[in-house]
This record gives sequence, structure tokens and C-alpha cells, in this order.
Amino acid sequence: MEFSHIPIMLDACLAGLAIKPDGIYLDGTAGGAGHSQEIAKRLVNGRLYAMDQDPDAIAAASARLQGLPATVVPGNFRNAKQLLAQQGVTRLDGALLDLGVSSHQLDDRARGFSYLGDAPLDMRMSQSGPTAADFVNTATRSEIARVLREYGEEPYAWQVAGKIEAARAKAPIETTGRLAELIASAMPPAVRRKDKNPARRSFQAIRIAVNGELDALSEGLDAIFELLSPGGRFCILTFHSLEDRVVKQKFRQWCTACTCPPELPVCVCGGVAKAKAITRKPQQASEEEQQQNRRSRSAKLRIIEKL
Repeated sequence: MEFSHIPIMLDACLAGLAIKPDGIYLDGTAGGAGHSQEIAKRLVNGRLYAMDQDPDAIAAASARLQGLPATVVPGNFRNAKQLLAQQGVTRLDGALLDLGVSSHQLDDRARGFSYLGDAPLDMRMSQSGPTAADFVNTATRSEIARVLREYGEEPYAWQVAGKIEAARAKAPIETTGRLAELIASAMPPAVRRKDKNPARRSFQAIRIAVNGELDALSEGLDAIFELLSPGGRFCILTFHSLEDRVVKQKFRQWCTACTCPPELPVCVCGGVAKAKAITRKPQQASEEEQQQNRRSRSAKLRIIEKL
């Protein structure tokens, strides 16, 4: 299956990066190289480093960036500092992260990300390491419930985890269809009638757990921010509240000078802000884009500039 990915809020991302023709840029989530291709086209003496942990994305990005001033780097952006050091890169003029699961990963049912249809229960972005099936068949009920509650904000987390525990005692849960059935069966009938996709929150939660997404995000933000030169821009697209909360808190921390407790009448910490906010509130896709690409509806773009 061809790796297709429509770059979300492309013009806003390009404007946010304030691309210099001789700059060094990172797209830490290359995906189908939609954003990467357009960044690279704007470079003359500069270079783009397109990074992704998904072998399918690496292959697609390598093909689409051929002939452009770009280098494809396999790996997770949480390791950006080490991976770029191997390329001789120690400073960046800008970086972009387009978080979450890609269109290709969702659309390719065989990857096991989607609760629609039936496929092996996988969900690994890197296509290596333990799968979602490994998680649901080995984790304790309380651990499954915690993941569903924390990463999916699933109100029926304990009930869903109970259904999973009971089912796997009879036979391993190996497909997306079976897991989606079990999740739906844990919901009260009124909830099932109202919510046409009762498995959505749980699938998101399990995907985040399997890929260690929130830990990777926190580590990656620190690593990439450290690499930015003064004046370097950091643009991040988020698609759910958990990701956005991590990014918002990190950005606020970097843009805040004083870290004294609020009860102190004067500043004693002598803190200096490390960045300034370019977007006071997150930008969202235009109505036209939201109509053309439903995946852009939940997108939020936040941008800061390193001081």
C-alpha cells in the first residue's frame, strides 16, 4: 500500500517555520513527506533532515525527497540529538513535529491501528517491539484500566479491562475486530447506541502505551529545543488533548521568565525566558481544510521561537 499523507495546515506550518534558504531544519515526523517536501523545496544552501521511525515512512520519504536538499534519518525524534549528531548536525534553525498516528498507518488496516475492519492487533509505529496484542494479553486488569483511563479518558476503563481479562482466559485476543467487539460489549446499551465508535478511546490509549508516545514526546521536545539556534522556530501539530497538554506546558515553561511561587511579592529567582510564543492560542485548520480533510478537524498548531 502506497504511503499517502495529506500534510495538515501546510501553509501555516511553512509560515511558522519562517524558512531561511540556507537554514538547517528538522521534520521529526516525516510520514509521507508532505511537509518535508515543501520545506526542502524552499532551501537553497540549507538542508532538511526528515526523521521517522516507521520503515514504510522512511521508504516513502526517501523516494519523495530524491533530488531535494534533504536527508532521511531513520529513528524516533526522542533521540533527535544523537541521530542528528551522527549526521554532523548540532544546531537547527527550525523544527516541525506532526504528532500522532499518520493517515497511512490508519488506512493500512494490516497495521492494526484502526478499530474499523479486522486485522492483526499490532499498532507499532516502528514495526518492532511488543505489539498491542502482547499488551492486551499479558497486562493485568488494573494496568489495562489505568492505560485506558489515563491515555484514552475512557469512563468504562475498568469494565473494558474486565471483558479483556475474561476473554483472553479462553483464547488470546489477536485481532482489531475482536478487541473492538470486547470494548463495545463493556459499554451500557445506551452508550453503544449513542457512540457509533465506542472503541475509539481505548484504541487511542493502547496505541499510546504500545509506542510510549507521551514519554517520547516529552524527551523529544527537550532534545529538539536544545538543538535550536536563537531565533529558531519550533512548530508542533497535536491531535488530542493529552499531546496538546504536554506541548502547552513545555512551551509555557520555556516562555516564562520568573519561576518564583506566586505568593512571593518580588522575583528572587532571576529567571530568564528561553523562548517567546509566536501563537498565543493554537491555530486551527480553516473550515475549508476541515471539510476536505476530516483528520484536520482536531489539529492544533503551536509555535514558539527560541531566544
